[in-house]
Amino acid sequence: MRAGFIGLGSQGGPMARRIADAGFPLAIWARRPESVAPFADCGATVAATPAEVGAASDVVGICVVADADVEAVVLGPGGVLAGMAPGGVIAIHATVHPDTCRRLAAIAADHGVSVVDAPVSGGGGAAAEQRLLVMVGGDDDAVARCRPVFETFGNPIIHLGGVGRGQLAKLVNNLVFTAQIAVALDTFALADRLGVDRDALEQVLASGSGGSRVAAILAGMGFEYAPLAGAAPLLRKDVGIVLDVLSSAGEDAPALLASLADAALAALEG
Repeated sequence: MRAGFIGLGSQGGPMARRIADAGFPLAIWARRPESVAPFADCGATVAATPAEVGAASDVVGICVVADADVEAVVLGPGGVLAGMAPGGVIAIHATVHPDTCRRLAAIAADHGVSVVDAPVSGGGGAAAEQRLLVMVGGDDDAVARCRPVFETFGNPIIHLGGVGRGQLAKLVNNLVFTAQIAVALDTFALADRLGVDRDALEQVLASGSGGSRVAAILAGMGFEYAPLAGAAPLLRKDVGIVLDVLSSAGEDAPALLASLADAALAALEG
């Protein structure tokens, strides 16, 4: 199977590297030459356009930032879809609106190409260690074709249903993660007021019923909040998408989660 990858940043770069190291022929493309430079030693082919990546690949992973970026590299002039042969699969690893994935899937189907949404969670380190969570939406056949590629960087790989379902799961995950930031910040502020050592408290939380992944992350960063603050724009984007999905469906936002997420984002942005 021939693989392609677009989006070689802190998340996508390690994913693409795992694909290459597993022995799949890999075609890559990036706007900046420095993004492809780390792949000079692994035999990856650097394409001149996304269309060339599509032409050289059976499965192409897209790990850019936002909906407009995904649409540009898939549908734009010289986009992946322009070069990909019928039977190919485009896997959208970016966290975007489920409707974007469904719209792209409908357009790609007219070209005989399948789209799956496969957002991920865990970060570049998890990809390098082959333990990235991959949440997949798409038809069974398309997901099965992608699975050997996903297995190079992902475990577990969870198929959640049709196109868009992977995005919905990722958006819920990110809403809960953002809400838990508020809880963790408040928890360690409480520890300070009570005179409880933060590191000692995190050891208690790690073994106790009150622990959370976010509390462990904060402790692992030495309670330095700048990295999380840097992620605030992406978290706000994702929270906004899930609230839009609910609003469009005529559903109310989850009041407590939304309130906690808003408090966390206000704290990080401040």
